[in-house]
Amino acid sequence: MSVTATRKAEIIKEFAREEGDTGSPEVQVAVLTERIVNLTEHFKSNHKDNHSRRGLLMMVNKRRSLLDYLKGKDEARYSDLIKKLGLRK
Repeated sequence: MSVTATRKAEIIKEFAREEGDTGSPEVQVAVLTERIVNLTEHFKSNHKDNHSRRGLLMMVNKRRSLLDYLKGKDEARYSDLIKKLGLRK
């Protein structure tokens, strides 16, 4: 259900802007996206789990605010991230 340490390290390595980068908006959004996908799968079999649903909504809102920040800061980085993660259609 949660993101394993090895999977998180892979995501950080893929989206990091430089070596040791764990705090950039790209990395944070990528990790949040992985957690959101895992929770969405969880809700397919546990549709009454409202406590976790609240956590999911908080993660979605956090990702949205990070994406808004990145869009205001650098439009090119924002569009690259959206394409890599496949968030917009």
